[in-house]
Order: sequence, then structure tokens, then C-alpha cells
Amino acid sequence: MTMAVERLFESFAAHHDPADLLDALSTGVVLLDPALVVLHANVAAQGLMALGLNQARGRAFCDLFADSGNLQLALLRARDTGEVVTECDLTLRLAGTPKDFRVVDMTATPIDSPSGARRVVLELADAEPRNRLNRDNALRARLESSRMMTRQLAHEIKNPLGGVRGAAQLLARQLPAPELREYTSVIINEADRLTSLVDTMLSPARPPQKAVLNIHEICEHVHRLLVAEAPTGVIVERDYDPSVPEGRFDRNQLVQALLNLSRNAMQAVGESGHIILRTRALTQTHIGIVRHRLAVRIDIIDNGPGVPEEIRGTLFYPLVTARPNGTGLGLAVAQELVNRNGGIIEFQSEPGRTVFSITLPLVSGDSPAAGSGA
Repeated sequence: MTMAVERLFESFAAHHDPADLLDALSTGVVLLDPALVVLHANVAAQGLMALGLNQARGRAFCDLFADSGNLQLALLRARDTGEVVTECDLTLRLAGTPKDFRVVDMTATPIDSPSGARRVVLELADAEPRNRLNRDNALRARLESSRMMTRQLAHEIKNPLGGVRGAAQLLARQLPAPELREYTSVIINEADRLTSLVDTMLSPARPPQKAVLNIHEICEHVHRLLVAEAPTGVIVERDYDPSVPEGRFDRNQLVQALLNLSRNAMQAVGESGHIILRTRALTQTHIGIVRHRLAVRIDIIDNGPGVPEEIRGTLFYPLVTARPNGTGLGLAVAQELVNRNGGIIEFQSEPGRTVFSITLPLVSGDSPAAGSGA
């Protein structure tokens, strides 16, 4: 693409209206004069920069963004040395709204004019699709590692649980008072619950019992449970996209996955906070290496303190938790259940806003309607 863009700008002056040619490109293209002032930006570049052409033209390109030190160094190097300079995962923060940012791959190509003045052509490409694909692949690799880990821990976890349950049963037979036997019943029930949870993690991935479902019916069921469990100071809201069509899912598995994520959000906000269940329809989106024509994303958003930085890379591993009384199995179980339905869980977190997102295909990845990986 660089050579094609370079040839376009070599004939920039000769074309009556080269903007039409540039606007046909999916790659963002910006032409800078020798002072690195914007002469032109095509439609794709305007979208990436979140700036209209009238806002950008006539201004120094670096002045459009906050913290543009690395950007300016790259542009000066291209202009002054005549080298083609490439920067990957470059963060562009708008000067007026620094919280609004884009992550792009940038190539700066110097163009010498007959007069000797050296202009610079920028190619900007959204880095998010590539980064998301890399995250998905890395997450799937971590999931496989976590499955191996849980199999290795199976006997270490299940054998003590069996011993605890058996001892509680023997103790119950010798306790004279019924009210004392209530405590042993709690021990037995909790041992059974933990055994069932471990079995879910260790069992072979049974085929999901899929049926045609409205995803909002599942979300409403989870919402009712959350409202019943939430402390008085916790608000649980819904933000549903009515355009989301029905899909084929295992209802029980998705309910459990959503409950695990939502209860984590509730524990994060404590006695006072805000949780939102949000749905959005997605088109032409990737889950792993497979492109799906249509998908749904379910977001669980909370305003808690955020995920600690030190565990973000291993958050979906079994037994990883930031809570003193946490089991570290809820997220691992949720990811496994979502994965069995062809989906994936991702998250973004900062203090005051954490979003766990479940993305599920609404068209099966092995159907003719699904595209291949890019």
C-alpha cells in the first residue's frame, strides 16, 4: 500500500481532484507539508483521528494530539533523513479530549517534490482488529493451559472434599441435638457444591444443549437474581439493544457464566455502586480467528475499583483471585462455558469502570455464512 500511496502523491499536483482517489482507500492517508502541517486527510484518516478535514487542515499534525512526542520524533526522522518510518501501536490522544484515543499503525513516507521541498505522507491503520485477534489467540492458549492445570489439581482438590464430607456425615450421626446437625448439613452441602464445581471444570466438554433463545430473556433472568441479591446501595440497570436477533445457545451455561461475571461485579462495588447489563449487536466481527457475520456482545459494567494490575494477565487462570475469600474459579468456569458456546470473554478495566464482555456468534462458525479468518 505504501508504494501505491507514494505514486498517488508523486502526481498530486497533476490531478484535478486527487481527494476522490484518496477517499476510495480504506487506509487512512494524510499529506503533510514540509512544516508537517496538514494539507489533506482522506475520509478513512478523518475517521481514525475523529477530526473533520476542516478541523485538521492548516494545523501542525502533532498539535492535533496530546502527548505527541513519539509521533513528532517519527515525523521529523522521516522528513529529515528521507527514511520510511513505521510505528506500530501508536496511541493518538485528541488534544481537546485526551481520554478519547486511537491506537494505530503508522507509516511515514517522505516525498521529494521537484522544488526540493520534502513532504510527508502518513498511512494510518486501526491497530485494534490485529490487537484483538492477538488477544483472542493468546487467551485461547491460556485457556488450554488452565485446563491442563485443573486436571493436574483434580485429585488434590476432590480427595480432601470427599474426606471432609465423610467426616461431617460421621459427626452428624453422633451429635445428639438437631440444631447441631444443621452445621454438619452446611458442611456437607458446601462440599457437594464445590465437588460439583470442580467436576464442571474437569469433565469433558459435553456438547452444549443449544436451543433458539432470545439473549435478553437470559439477561433478564440474571438481572432478577442480581436485584434480589444486591445490597440496598447497589443499582443494577439494563441497556439492551433491541436489534439483537435470537441465537442458538445453551441457556444453563450462559446463565451460569453471566451470574459468575455479574456476582464478581457486585462483590467489586461492595455496598454501594452501579452495575449495568448491556447488549449490542455486532457485524463482521472476529472471535478468535473466525469472522462471524453477526454476533452479540453482552457487557457487565461496574464502577468498582478495577482489576489489580498484577493479576490481569492471569485473571482467567483457575485459583487466581484478588479477594481474600475468593475461590479463583468463577472466571475460569465462565470462560469455559462461554467457550463451549463458541464465544469468548474479554475485559477492560480502570479504576471506576470495569467491563467484562461476552462475545457470542449468532451464526455458527462452521456454517456457510461465517467467513474465514482474515
